[in-house]
Amino acid sequence: MNTPHTTLAWMAEGTALCLRALDGLDETSYGAPSLLPGWSRKQVVAHLAGNAEALGNLVHWARTGEPTPMYSSPEQRTATIESGGTLSGDRLTAWFTDSARTLADAMATLTEEQWSAQVVTVQGRTVPASETPWMRSREVMVHAVDLGAGVRFMDLPTAFLTELRADILTRRGQNAVPVTHGHPADVTAYLAGRPHSGVTTTDGAPAEPLPPWM
Repeated sequence: MNTPHTTLAWMAEGTALCLRALDGLDETSYGAPSLLPGWSRKQVVAHLAGNAEALGNLVHWARTGEPTPMYSSPEQRTATIESGGTLSGDRLTAWFTDSARTLADAMATLTEEQWSAQVVTVQGRTVPASETPWMRSREVMVHAVDLGAGVRFMDLPTAFLTELRADILTRRGQNAVPVTHGHPADVTAYLAGRPHSGVTTTDGAPAEPLPPWM
């Protein structure tokens, strides 16, 4: 896993990409479907804002030692996305911006010892707090593409794409996906279950689609 220094930089870049994607969207476009099946752009942004607040709970846990789960329940996470999806575009962008800044500021206060503190993710994994910037960078980078407003996997940092491919393969299981060939950005999109082009298996056939990851 990369150091927090690297993943914090990716987190900031992903946040900027999201804001670039949202810039100039009118209310109708903001409420239109995203590239993530069943999600509107508003729901994607509401999820990202809620995710920043949830990861902030883990940062609080690391800083204070007080166990603070990301969400009080799975229902809370779903309700945040659904209710946030009804807000105006301006309010959503402000919520996303403020929550991202608050999370980054909180992470900036962590000491080396606090980065090593153990916290528990929403999936129930116990990880060091130093993993939280990577968790956030995945969210903002991939969902910036999901917004379908001009950001592509090709626009994401090469080193980030390499790390993301390794992470997805670990979580999906090496034997659960075929060996594929293609441009690294397209292969990453394929592994993430996102639109891609030119990805083939070893026999040259188009790779069978995978369900969305994350």
